[in-house]
Amino acid sequence: MSSENNFSGKVALVTGGGSGIGRAVCQVLARDGARVSVCDLNVKSAEETVESLKNPGDHIALCMDVSQKEQVHDGLRITQEKLKGTPTLLVNCAGIVRPAPFLEMTEERFMQVINVNLKGTFLVSQAVCKAMLERNEAKGGAVVNIASITGRTGLANNGQYAASKGGVMAFTKTCAKELAQTGIRVNCLMPGPIRTPLLAFPQEIIDEFVLKRNPLGRCGEPEEVAEMAAFLLSEKSSYFVGSCIEVTGGHDM
Repeated sequence: MSSENNFSGKVALVTGGGSGIGRAVCQVLARDGARVSVCDLNVKSAEETVESLKNPGDHIALCMDVSQKEQVHDGLRITQEKLKGTPTLLVNCAGIVRPAPFLEMTEERFMQVINVNLKGTFLVSQAVCKAMLERNEAKGGAVVNIASITGRTGLANNGQYAASKGGVMAFTKTCAKELAQTGIRVNCLMPGPIRTPLLAFPQEIIDEFVLKRNPLGRCGEPEEVAEMAAFLLSEKSSYFVGSCIEVTGGHDM
């Protein structure tokens, strides 16, 4: 497949790159010429992603807990050293779900999801954007945050997940307003049901609660989200700032 975006010479950092949407994003960015830092809490999965990329020797796999500031900064430093450049393309894909009814949810379970999905997006974005600015590489920089349609619709038994994704959407728009004049564009995607490990429910539940509410009658594929992420990172989307774009197949339309 020929490249549709020109990321030659650019360094990309992708969190949650060990599986699902994150892995697909890494594959598309590598296909289109970027050198990719694949970051994931599960370093073995990150290594497997690297092996699946075009020219695997051009990329690195790192263990990163995005909720821990020190690990984020260490990961950024190693990325700069190993890939000989500062990431100017960032995709925040790291995310978890911990289902529980609202009335039964513990504070610990609530904060686990907020810390990864929302705090992690903040920590990684701040570290990478500061690095771009400090090294005068902000012009042409781009950030894509992976939110979720549930940030708009809510999600029963996953209140903290929906809240975290709604927070990512608001955070995206705020960062976009503050950073646009520096040359860094910030946007986000709101996927619907995508065939990833996070959608590991019995088929009868997917049929009843997902497919019946989707005009296309199917789940999305990670690659369908990844291609849109690559578009938002590219110069083709130069007038997209603070956009929150649905990639849902019309789910809950």
